[in-house]
Amino acid sequence: MPDDRVDLESLIGAWRAAFEAASGALQAARHDLPGRELSERLQCLSDERSATVRVLSGFARDRHARSSLVRLVASPREAKRLLGLPADVAACVFNVDGVLVASAAIHADAWKETFDEFISGRSDRTGGSWAFFSRRADYPTLIHGRSRVDAVRGFLASRGISLPEGRSDDPPGSETVLGLANRKNLALLRLLRRQGVGMYAGARLYLQLAQDAGVRCAVVSGSTHTEALLARVRLATLIEDCVDGRTMVAEGLHRKPAPDMLLAACRHLNVAPDHTAVFETTPDGVTAGRVGGFGLVVAVEQDGNAAALRARGADLVVADLGEILEAGLTGPGSGDHRGDSFPWQRRG
Repeated sequence: MPDDRVDLESLIGAWRAAFEAASGALQAARHDLPGRELSERLQCLSDERSATVRVLSGFARDRHARSSLVRLVASPREAKRLLGLPADVAACVFNVDGVLVASAAIHADAWKETFDEFISGRSDRTGGSWAFFSRRADYPTLIHGRSRVDAVRGFLASRGISLPEGRSDDPPGSETVLGLANRKNLALLRLLRRQGVGMYAGARLYLQLAQDAGVRCAVVSGSTHTEALLARVRLATLIEDCVDGRTMVAEGLHRKPAPDMLLAACRHLNVAPDHTAVFETTPDGVTAGRVGGFGLVVAVEQDGNAAALRARGADLVVADLGEILEAGLTGPGSGDHRGDSFPWQRRG
């Protein structure tokens, strides 16, 4: 029975790194080994790559995963091209939710638990009637992209409810704005412990290839739990800097469509925006990338909003980062000229 605890992307990344290390060692020893022995060892390494590709392809089929990404194990070191980045891009800044981690769903669940408990209790005490929280209608309009406190204010206003602001240390059971914000925080931590959170396709491989290529990586998110989320999905070691909700308060940053968070990530990495690629999921995120003068703005479309993302100026719209890697595997220089290449690569 397949072990579902093992994921394909981790295996591909680990095998690719091992083969690249072995290849590098043989190249370093090419002047010390007899020619015949070097050839034999290179052939053994090539045979092992081929055998590993076959095994991983079977693993991918068993899990109905993207088998084309297995070819990364057999690819030579050409990480920068596989990333689909212009030659002068030295850094990438990723929006966490929707690009790397599927965290919107768990945030929405935590908000629903918080607000439904509040509405239920208030209705029982007062005899009033208010609509419960809707993941589909309320999350995108009242919650997404806002701070916890602003999200509480927005939801309460939508129900015609007024509560005192309260204090930042209000207990989670307090009927204050800050008390509800603290209640949501606890609900999120409880859900993370209970059910965890997943990654989007290609996320780990893309970050690993960026590391191989010497491309620096940072993330942005309005959440104060971003580092915990990244650690839970084992991406934290692949990220150099995190601009999150705490950073926003500390540095007085404005939310998107203002480019503040993206520009802060560039400052922390010490890389100019025009040498940085931005990966966003919303029209406001794309606008922030354009206004900030970033060298490349990639939109990852999760909600059927590709047209809106292009209208705001996205250079490229994809379903996930794995799609970019697949295009790199079938683009110019890969030995397979059937696929699409990126315009900036054709120019270069």
